[in-house]
Amino acid sequence: MLELGTIKTTIRETMDILTIPTHPFEGQKPGTSGLRKKVEIFKQPHYLENFVQSVFDTLPGHEGQTLVLGGDGRFYNREAIHIILRMAAANGFGRVLVGRGGLLSTPAASAIIRKYQAFGGLVLSASHNPGGPDGDFGIKYNIGNGGPAPERITEAIHARSREITEYKTLKFEEIPLDVCGTYNLMGTTVEVIDSVTDYAELMESLFDFEAIRTLLKSGFRMRFDAMHAITGPYATEIIERRLGAPTGTVMNGTPKPDFGGGHPDPNLTYARDLVKVMYGDDAPDFGAASDGDGDRNMILGRRFFVTPSDSLAVIAANAEHVPGYRGRVTGVARSMPTSAAADRVAAALGFESFETPTGWKFFGNLLDAGRITFCGEESFGSGSDHVREKDGLWAVLYWLNILAARGESVEDILRHHWQRFGRDYYTRHDYEEVDATVAKALYSDLKARLPALLGQRFGVRTVTLADDFAYTDPIDGSVSDGQGLRILFDDGARAVLRLSGTGTVGATLRVYVERYEADPARHDMNPQVALAELIDVVDALSQLKQRTGRTQPSVIT
Repeated sequence: MLELGTIKTTIRETMDILTIPTHPFEGQKPGTSGLRKKVEIFKQPHYLENFVQSVFDTLPGHEGQTLVLGGDGRFYNREAIHIILRMAAANGFGRVLVGRGGLLSTPAASAIIRKYQAFGGLVLSASHNPGGPDGDFGIKYNIGNGGPAPERITEAIHARSREITEYKTLKFEEIPLDVCGTYNLMGTTVEVIDSVTDYAELMESLFDFEAIRTLLKSGFRMRFDAMHAITGPYATEIIERRLGAPTGTVMNGTPKPDFGGGHPDPNLTYARDLVKVMYGDDAPDFGAASDGDGDRNMILGRRFFVTPSDSLAVIAANAEHVPGYRGRVTGVARSMPTSAAADRVAAALGFESFETPTGWKFFGNLLDAGRITFCGEESFGSGSDHVREKDGLWAVLYWLNILAARGESVEDILRHHWQRFGRDYYTRHDYEEVDATVAKALYSDLKARLPALLGQRFGVRTVTLADDFAYTDPIDGSVSDGQGLRILFDDGARAVLRLSGTGTVGATLRVYVERYEADPARHDMNPQVALAELIDVVDALSQLKQRTGRTQPSVIT
């Protein structure tokens, strides 16, 4: 039975470790962001347990160590938390830190792992994928630096999942997750913690909160859309309570298991509530949104959209305005499909730049080695060395700090940035839930044709490089092949095509197109118009529309 106290609770009945026979499940290979499947798959008997035990079995030395645990609150989150707590105790962890209510944003999980020097953490999320009983669920392991497990660990987890025959657990009553306190499970200390306070204190150490408060008192108006996802409590505490924004500044701020029936992906298509406000007649000065697990962000000015690639470049170019970064920028890294805008900032300001595969884990070694301070991906993710995950609310606060320091609008900041560094016209076209067989065949056929494209001319451009991107980590020398098809042209323009690993139905084909424009007189074009010729070239080379039957992308960013 549980004897509840205000601070400490001990489970007094004797609990024996249960060893449960099981069998392997196919397809438990973690992708770039862990294992993501439909909820109904995770709810199968032994499915989640198999994966968790496979993680524990591949972590030598975890006995007696601290594990961080929490998720984005999507459907099945609470049930999974209790399953993992029982298993962590049975597998000998000394302490488990779990977010109150089982809630923990992905960047907050990374921050807590680092603050409390935990052995690692299990983050329960399918990020920006839809939730609810018919939606998606996910789980990933983060290592002691707070970042996603590198490939050597995820490959070991997958190998173990293919041979597992049993897992360990306990039988006990559920811990009251909504009450902060300490519990003892057969020698394992479980602490239900308030992760919002820890995260807010970290943000306050990085940014000029007083300058932002002054901005918000000056008549400056903003809206933040939490999309009924995990960032709501964090944004309400920081933006409304600590920075003094009016109540209601945070929209859709209550986390819901189905994200209020929405798709928690902060882009122009799915963050429609915010877009409607920011493009309305009485639009605020600044708008932002975050996703299901709090690691992505979208930045908007009044009737003005900031691409994630441009956002990363502006962040890197304005460090002198932000106390936590002033005078200490060492470098910037971007994923390969992200535009080269940040590279141009690095070259002009004299620090290093790196191009990595997609997946935040590839930034970890660079961050740990002190080679970079900022990093980002075109998929609405940016971050810094404060944690080892992308961080949506961090990016929003960074922009507020810039706005407070410079006294300009979002649009003016971008236009001045382009005047100084030039503009990278850039777009991403997503074709979601494409028949997997068709998508893989299309991708394979284009890959086979790449060598023959070298030297060919398409319109005004000649192909100078056509390959399947491979990355050699400059810190540990590890090699990652097959990271995306690239076609580069003699004027610096390029096209990239990737098969995404974040969906759970069919396949997602992503097409990225980019070209550089130095002339400020030509910075006012619609990106879809500026890139129309290149978009047509990619379609002709891949036969994407013809082979998929799609006349338009599912999402354009």
